[in-house]
Amino acid sequence: MSWAITTGSRFLTAAQADWRGVDPASDRQRIYFANHVSHGDFILVWSVLPARQRHMTRPVAGQDYWHKGPFRRFLAQQVFHSVLIDRTPKARGINPVAEMADALTTGASLIVFPEGSRNLQDDDLMPFKSGLFRIARTRPDVDLVPVWIDNLNRVMPKGTLIPVPLMCKVIFGAPIHLRTDEPKAEFLARARAALCALQPRTEDA
Repeated sequence: MSWAITTGSRFLTAAQADWRGVDPASDRQRIYFANHVSHGDFILVWSVLPARQRHMTRPVAGQDYWHKGPFRRFLAQQVFHSVLIDRTPKARGINPVAEMADALTTGASLIVFPEGSRNLQDDDLMPFKSGLFRIARTRPDVDLVPVWIDNLNRVMPKGTLIPVPLMCKVIFGAPIHLRTDEPKAEFLARARAALCALQPRTEDA
């Protein structure tokens, strides 16, 4: 199933991984933080990772979406080994940061989306939620790798069931880390700027 998903994803998107300032073959534990425009975002990031990294990387995703129906649940739990987060604060029993920290403790890497939900606005990025800062404070040794996903919003527009075959690019930037005593707002602004800097310019597209 993993092979079928990665092959299908690459076929539909002709996905190209562009590694800038980060070694794709490194065994260092990472938190990949990416822009969020489609439910297929983490699948695309996951599919372009080298096989060794893919096997140790778990997406962090919304439980409400991936628990809808047995097939989605199977994919989330048995194929992607996702860390599923309850996005309803009043209903959740476990702290999402604690869940992510537990996954990191087992040696996993993570894929996260610090905007919190899909960006359906005209802005390149929505403001970052505090989760990235909180997990960075919990595990300051883990590399935080910005990842810009380009063009996937045109492959999987909101409300569509059938993807449109178009070329996509996944750009991995140099790792960042939380600095000693760095305030939350300053860190989130720096992380957001690192991600925005990877966005292809018009002449590069």
